[in-house]
Formats: sequence, C-alpha cells, structure tokens
Amino acid sequence: MNVIRIWAIGSNGFREIIRERILYVVGLFALVMVAAWRILPEIAVSAQGKILLDFGPGAMTILGVVIAIFVGTNLINREIDRRTILALIPKPMSRAEFIIGKHLGLVAVLALMLVAMLSIYFVILSLAKISYPVMPLITSSLFLLLELMVIVAAALMFGSMTSSLLATLLTVMTYLAGHATQEMVKLTNSGIANNPGMQNISNVLFMVLPDLSKLDLKNTAVYGVLPPVQTLWTSAAYALVYTGIFLGITIAVFSRRQF
Repeated sequence: MNVIRIWAIGSNGFREIIRERILYVVGLFALVMVAAWRILPEIAVSAQGKILLDFGPGAMTILGVVIAIFVGTNLINREIDRRTILALIPKPMSRAEFIIGKHLGLVAVLALMLVAMLSIYFVILSLAKISYPVMPLITSSLFLLLELMVIVAAALMFGSMTSSLLATLLTVMTYLAGHATQEMVKLTNSGIANNPGMQNISNVLFMVLPDLSKLDLKNTAVYGVLPPVQTLWTSAAYALVYTGIFLGITIAVFSRRQF
C-alpha cells in the first residue's frame, strides 16, 4: 500500500468536494447561529445562555452527519457513473488505496468544517457574553469528528454494495440505531418490554452496530463535564476499530466488482 498514492487520491477528493461548495454549509451555520443569538433573547431571556450553548453543538452534529452521509454514499457510485473509475483502476493503484484515499479526503473536509463551525460558535458565545468551557467543547468536537469518521466509513461500505439512494437510507438507519441500541438493550433487559425476541434483536444490534452514543459528548461538554481520560481513549479506539472494520468490508466488496 503506497502512502503517496493514498495522499494523492485523498487530496484530489478533498479539492473536488470543496469545489462542490460543501463549505457553504459553514456559512449556513454562521447565519443560523447569528439568528439564534438575536432571536433567543426575545423568546427566552432567562434561558438564553443555556439554549445557545446547547444549540451550537447540536447544529454542528446535524450538518456534519448530513454531509457525511449524503456525500459519503455517493463517493464511489459517482466515480462509476462518470466512468472515471475506468481511468483509475488500470493505474498502479490498489482498490484499497482508492477507498482509503476517498475516506480520508471526505474526513479532511469534515474536519475543516468542524474547525470553522467551532470557531464561529466560540465567537458568537463571546459576543453574547456567555461563558463556555473551551477544552470540553473542543474535546466534544474531536469526538464528533471520530463519529463522522465511522459514519463516512459506513456510507462508503453501503455505497460499494448498492445504489446511492439505498445506501443513504441504510447509513441513516445505522446512525439512528447506533444512538438507540444501548437504550433499547436497557429497555428490553429491564423487563419493561418483556419479549425474548425483542431482547435477542436488541442484543444482536448492540453487538453488530457501532454504539455511537459513546462518541456523543456534547450534552455534558457544554457544562464542562467529560468522562474520565481512560474512557475517552477507549471510546476513541472503539471508533477507529469500527472505522477499520467498515473500510475492510468496503475494500473486500469493491475488490470483487467488475467495471
């Protein structure tokens, strides 16, 4: 596996996504944050600070997930539809390098977006004279990037197997289930939903799908509270392992496709 070829594919993919005006999402985020800053005092004077603190990370998560899913599921099929894949495959480049490069290119775009949105978020909070915990919020954003890294890998996996539309639906379901499986297991095992079939399904989903709630720190980070350092390292490793699994499946499937 050649690092230079992976870098070339990733950087080319990064520039291509940027050219498609994906970063206009940052402008949308800025407009939404400014609107929230100006409107909230009119409707919730006493709770303005808390609402604005919670609003920023939530908006960052929604926009990041939307880009990760809708762009990620189209990365492979777009190359196939444009026939550009026919020019790439004969070159001295493995399909694994192609997949990893595409993944890194989109993750780099998402990282740039998060840095820009986090900076805007901090500026708005400072202008609104709202105190905020800097390091916990930065840490929360780093774990959001890890979560998006897993989602992009899942999007590529489904995109390599089926059409872009179905891949999008499957990735959305994976994201939603990844945030719900832990609660589903607790619910079914507590006896509230006393159904062995539901218990088995929830346990299987919990074992197979990534538990994305491990990477969601925004609800406590706004209060300056984070899990212990050891837990953070374990969660980061967990995200990297699932990213590797999804990319491994993607490479295996993509290697068998004929063009």
